Amino acid sequence: MKREALVRALRRYAAKRNLPFDLDKAGGKGKHYRVRLGDAVTTMQSGELTPLLVDRICKQLGVDPSAIG
Repeated sequence: MKREALVRALRRYAAKRNLPFDLDKAGGKGKHYRVRLGDAVTTMQSGELTPLLVDRICKQLGVDPSAIG
């Protein structure tokens, strides 16, 4: 899954549940993004994300990976 696809899925997830979502492109180092979903924060790398990494990002944000598609 590409990073942008995961960001879109997380945005939809947040909108459906009325949670605040913030994407800080300057917050990470290099090409990393800082993602805030509700009270949880994580850093996301650029490019293709492996399924294991997607699961780890979702766990850090408190999201069930099956809920985002």
